[in-house]
Parts: sequence; C-alpha cells; structure tokens
Amino acid sequence: MAKILFVVTGADHWTLADGTAHPTGFWAEEAVAPYQVFTGAGHEVVVATPGGVVPTVDRGSLAPDVNGGQEGADKVAAGLEAFEELRRPVALENVDLDAYDAVFYPGGHGPMEDLAVDPASGRLLTETLASGKPLGVVCHAPAALLAATGPDGTNAFTGYRLTGFTNAEETQAGFADKAKWLLQDRLVALGADFQEGEPWAPFVITDRNLVTGQNPASSTPLAEELLQRIG
Repeated sequence: MAKILFVVTGADHWTLADGTAHPTGFWAEEAVAPYQVFTGAGHEVVVATPGGVVPTVDRGSLAPDVNGGQEGADKVAAGLEAFEELRRPVALENVDLDAYDAVFYPGGHGPMEDLAVDPASGRLLTETLASGKPLGVVCHAPAALLAATGPDGTNAFTGYRLTGFTNAEETQAGFADKAKWLLQDRLVALGADFQEGEPWAPFVITDRNLVTGQNPASSTPLAEELLQRIG
C-alpha cells in the first residue's frame, strides 16, 4: 500500500484584479475523483494544507451544470462527504516527503491565491521533482509551480512539458478579464513548455516524473497515470 500526499489549497477566496474577493477553494471533482482512484486501489491518502487549515470546497464545483447534471453532482457531493481526510489535514510546513510515495495537487482557483506564493509548497515541489517520485498537478494547481524557485531565481519546472488551465478555458469561464494574471501566461513565462488541448476535454501531459492535467475532466486520467507509476 502506498501513501499519497494531497496538497490542497487553504484559501477560501481568490483576489481579482479590482481587489474583490471571489469565493473559491478547491474544485470538488479534482480532489474526489483521484481520491477514489487511489483509495479504490488500496492506497492511503493524507491531506496537507498551508497551516493545516481545513480546506474549503468551491461551492460552484458542486453545481449540476459542471457535473453533467444532478446525478453527477450528487455523486461528487457523496464522494466529498466520504473523503474524511479533508477534515483532518496536516500542516504543509511539517510535511516530510520521505513518508510519501507520491504527491498530488488538486486545483480550483484557490491555489492562485495561496500556493502560488507558498514557500513550503515550493520546496516540496522541488524536492518531489528531484526525488523521482510521481508528482501529479491538475487544472489551476500548476499555479503552485510558480513558487518552486531556487535562491538563484531559477524555477525547478523550467523546460518541463506540462499543461494546466488554459487562457481559452479561463476566458470561457468568464474570469480572464477579471484575473490579476493568467496561469498559462505565468507558466510560459517561467520557461515551461506549455501544452494546450481542447477546452474542457481530458488532456494529460507526462514529462519524467511530472504528470499534469489541463482541467477538471483530466483528473481521473491523471490519477490513473499516477497509479501506474506508483504500482
């Protein structure tokens, strides 16, 4: 049995360009679907957040229209209720990578607020990349990669092929003109080889031990790819 660390945003809002706080958190499907893949295969999941705060779910991620209808929304809500580890997270600052076999970051707009500038998360990402252990990051969670910068100013993910929530998707979601910055732009600026699939369709990119997914629909295929690497 492997032990998989879920690093989840502790933010409950995302500060927009005009200074308003947009309510957010983590995106339900991006946490629940991989959790079900990993625990269904008999693995253990531990949740870590900045400061060990209990993470907030983005209420918008529980709506029927983003879950394929009411039945899908009910399944996600039930999966969230069963995800007990979310209610007893450990402090990200105290995480010892040696205790884990893989690391996974679910998205939501929350990581744009906290993990993008969190030094403890940046160190963990850098260590995980160097360790060769499987590292999965999906949707807006690649914002956390921005904090993986060393003392010399270089980012650990420069030159890696990866993906994340695209400018096209952010535009279609209605936030591109409201955001302080766009994830795709920042990842390109740090020197990543950003790959873009069709909006909202599953799209997963693998480079060495890094596995990234573009959007919520990519959560399950990303988790399945990680599972192969853990096994």
